[in-house]
Amino acid sequence: MKKPNHGVKRPSRPLSFVVERKDALLPFLLEHLKGKSRNNIKNLLSKRQVQVDRKTVTQFDHPLHPGQTVSISPERSKTEPSLPFDLIYEDQEIIVIDKPAGLLSIATDREKYYTAYHIVTDYVKEKNKQNRIFVIHRLDKDTSGVLMFAKTEQAKRTFQDNWEKIVKMRRYLAVVVGIPEDSSGTVRSFLLETATHLVYSSNDPSGKEAVTHYKVLKSGGGFSLLDVTIDTGRKNQIRVHMKDIGHPVAGDKKYGTRENPMGRLGLHACELKFIHPETGKEFCFKAKTPKEFRRMFSGNQG
Repeated sequence: MKKPNHGVKRPSRPLSFVVERKDALLPFLLEHLKGKSRNNIKNLLSKRQVQVDRKTVTQFDHPLHPGQTVSISPERSKTEPSLPFDLIYEDQEIIVIDKPAGLLSIATDREKYYTAYHIVTDYVKEKNKQNRIFVIHRLDKDTSGVLMFAKTEQAKRTFQDNWEKIVKMRRYLAVVVGIPEDSSGTVRSFLLETATHLVYSSNDPSGKEAVTHYKVLKSGGGFSLLDVTIDTGRKNQIRVHMKDIGHPVAGDKKYGTRENPMGRLGLHACELKFIHPETGKEFCFKAKTPKEFRRMFSGNQG
């Protein structure tokens, strides 16, 4: 015999909407959820009932991009917060991610929300609305790899005031055009920047000193894979120095080449070694080599 439901409603299916233009989450939901007030929607967000591409989002100003799917669950989400990219490490003081190529580290005049900073902020606030993150260093938009944020103001100040002492190694993989004549070397110069934000090398000591070390790991097909370490973390440093030695980074139209065999900039921050600001212990975090890099040199030995 079929049991009566005594007026209890069956759980309804999630509502889903496809994003057709760039927007922020709150106005998008106001447009698609007719009859819902701003407070109604913010309540859905606080109860973790809204997902973007199956990832729970709680921030009302979360950026949306064409092709994404926004879903509203009829029940409070019980899932743990998650990130749309690899989380390498997290504790009370720092959080380390593997930033994908094409994602800004922080906001610019053109893009305020679709940034690593904004996404990681959403992530920590899902756990506690009082949580914050702070910028310690940056990666170029088209550079992938290890990116670290502080989770306390004290950790941020410690890194900023003692960066040269705390950070023991910043290592990159770089795919460059051609094969360097020397299998290893060091590039040292002073970097200046034009009014159009193009960085260039100079002998003028009023610029910022930059030191880059490189070693050829593999080569083939007119390109080389370099192991690169930097003594200084200047803006566009590796890209400028590779141009200086006549072997610009693949995919780097800004600094000297139109050759783009991987469909992305050939620069990846693969390793970061530093002294933890709270424990004093040495940490070393690595980001896995992107598949485009592996495919480029599979079977090619330098």
